[in-house]
Amino acid sequence: MSLPDRLPLQTVALPTLSEVLEMPLVRAGRVRVLAGHDVLDRAVHWVHPAELTDIAPLLRGGELVLTTGIALPEDPAGLASYATSLAAAGAAGLLVELGRRWATELPASLVDACHASGLPLVTLQHEVPFARIAQVLGERIVDARLGELQAVEHLHEVFTELTLDDAGPTEVLEAVHRLSGRTVVLEDEQHRVLDYVLAADATGEWLEAWDRRSRRVDVPERTGWDAAQEALVTGVGRPGRATGRLLLHTSTAPPARFVSLLERAAATIAVQRTQARDRDTLVRRTHLALVLGLLADPSSPDLPRRCELAGLPVSRRTLVGVSMRPVSAPTAEVIAAVIAAGHRLRLPLVAAEIDRDVRVLLSLRTGDDQAVVTAALLARVGSVAPVRMTAGRAVHDLGHVDRSLQEAQHVLESLAGTSASADVVHRIEDAHVRGLVALLQRDARLTDFARRELAPLKSHDAASSRPLLEVVRSLLLHPAGKSGAAAAIHLSRPAFYKRLAQAESLLGVSLDDPETRLSLHLALLIDELET
Repeated sequence: MSLPDRLPLQTVALPTLSEVLEMPLVRAGRVRVLAGHDVLDRAVHWVHPAELTDIAPLLRGGELVLTTGIALPEDPAGLASYATSLAAAGAAGLLVELGRRWATELPASLVDACHASGLPLVTLQHEVPFARIAQVLGERIVDARLGELQAVEHLHEVFTELTLDDAGPTEVLEAVHRLSGRTVVLEDEQHRVLDYVLAADATGEWLEAWDRRSRRVDVPERTGWDAAQEALVTGVGRPGRATGRLLLHTSTAPPARFVSLLERAAATIAVQRTQARDRDTLVRRTHLALVLGLLADPSSPDLPRRCELAGLPVSRRTLVGVSMRPVSAPTAEVIAAVIAAGHRLRLPLVAAEIDRDVRVLLSLRTGDDQAVVTAALLARVGSVAPVRMTAGRAVHDLGHVDRSLQEAQHVLESLAGTSASADVVHRIEDAHVRGLVALLQRDARLTDFARRELAPLKSHDAASSRPLLEVVRSLLLHPAGKSGAAAAIHLSRPAFYKRLAQAESLLGVSLDDPETRLSLHLALLIDELET
């Protein structure tokens, strides 16, 4: 989206009192400032020619009051009260034309009251048509107001388009920068910088020691300006539940358009986050329903259409089941990494969490190398969330896809308790007898066999501080020699041999017999996979 470098009519702003006094029409009256020299930068919101003593209740703040003084009080107390009431009403200043009430000087009581209340007081030595001042100044103020309205309308259009375009935080910050010309920062609730865009003339000094600076920014409202930290700040998210803040660098009091700009930007980021969460939730629910459906009844006539609508082509495709078990990251993080990897690799897939594992179905084009594709997927996912990954054999019919999914899961379960690498994709060929046991582990006859074989050893170990089961396991895992088996569990050879003899006595068999070793090894595999 193409954005202008600045807001429309940004240079048309409300005039300050100092600028009003520089207008040729006003200067012609020979301006003299008697009080409020240090606040002449006040914005003039309107101009009121008025000879009323009680004008203050009619003011809304920011007005420049023009008077000849002919109706003002005679007594010093009344003049002081008049000045104080204007200051309390927020008047931008008081301009008195000399000649009608006072010839050359204003009463000291009026000047002193303006000094004390901080109300700018200005005199004109010569007559100037108040109506003309009101007209010229009023036109400029109206132009400024119109410019502000046009700026706000432009902001609405810009950020509406960004929302519809599903723009991310970086694009929103770039828009804020283009529209303001200022440095803008997005931080989280811990004051960590998530993203920023520097102003063209910025050195980055404002960002130095950010955590300390940010924690010092304190504004009472949701949006406010901290003059000490030179920051206009607003919350991102719901009031009271903000998930971060947007900060705009400005060393001077920000105009209203900057406030609107920052608030619209924060709202756009919050909406984008909500939409992203909603989309993610919907995608995950859809994927879970599809995976469960494919595992339960892949021949369902409605499944092909549902897969196609979810972005998983199944016609004339190679389908591969994959299982992943997180090594350290949460399962939700793994699913997010899988979905992101699919987008990056342009690989259609569905992914869902089932029993704390991530089950994935890949849709490959004819001719794609399954090994290359699954390796690329593992590399992408593993760089974000390490996993142990297995793949089933490819199928070409959706009705058989459950076989590939189940095979991948069986291989994954067969790796339990092993040191299988997380850097390669494991397949049924890698599982050997563990794979067979995993396929049959739900058979009660298999578990009964393992319990019978290991019962004497387990009963002994439950009552003794010198276990025998680990001795037998070490012997089976180190068939090359008993010395290596003893060293593996940190036992001396005499102690190892003594415990082996005790195990043989309990079992009533010789551990040198190949069939006995095979039987015990198989029982141990079954026992490991059960636990």
